[in-house]
Amino acid sequence: MAVVIFPFVLRITAPYGRHTTRQWGPLISNRIGWILMESPALLLFAGLFLFGSNVHTLVTWMFFTVWMTHYINRTVIFPLRLRTKGKKMPLSIVLMAFSFNLVNGFINGYYLGSLATGYTLQWISNPRFIGGIILFLTGLTINWQADNILIHLRKPGETGYIIPTGGLFSFVSCPNHFGEIIEWLGFALMTWSLPGLAFLLWTICNLVPRAIQHHKWYKTRFPEYPAKRKILIPFIF
Repeated sequence: MAVVIFPFVLRITAPYGRHTTRQWGPLISNRIGWILMESPALLLFAGLFLFGSNVHTLVTWMFFTVWMTHYINRTVIFPLRLRTKGKKMPLSIVLMAFSFNLVNGFINGYYLGSLATGYTLQWISNPRFIGGIILFLTGLTINWQADNILIHLRKPGETGYIIPTGGLFSFVSCPNHFGEIIEWLGFALMTWSLPGLAFLLWTICNLVPRAIQHHKWYKTRFPEYPAKRKILIPFIF
């Protein structure tokens, strides 16, 4: 599905954040929207893993930990840190994201909680696990650093948009999206699973068009925007 819809998503500007519009239906609080739409990936995944039929190993607990680390931040901490008082997002976008996270939380939680086999202690020395955990932690660091820069662009009470600087913003317009893609590339690699791969493909399908739209928006809004700054991948794209 991700592969099929990708060409269409490239042509549609998702109407949230700086691209919010009432043309997609009624709006709700930006903060509440974030919490609602991300919650299935946190709660459903956790329930299916913790109460699944598998005997959990150290390795699967590590998978659980990295997933929960990302989604506790994304579902609870990140929305509460946003300095976007009064901003809205379309309820339709919240419902679409909720549906995606419902499926994604289910397939990954059910797989690791009830279906996965072979994740013995020896898996920790497997190059796929080692490379995957390094990629995940690298992506998480990039993503969190970029989020922190964006959150602190404006002082409390300030409005308007500012060109972000610092960190990987010196090289690309969307290091937060770049970091998240690296995270789930790492997760797919360390779990070596079809649910992990499906999540990676959906992440790419969603975030690459989003990054392209952000980059175009920055260049249109700010004539002084750095000409050498790439869209998503430093020095490449």
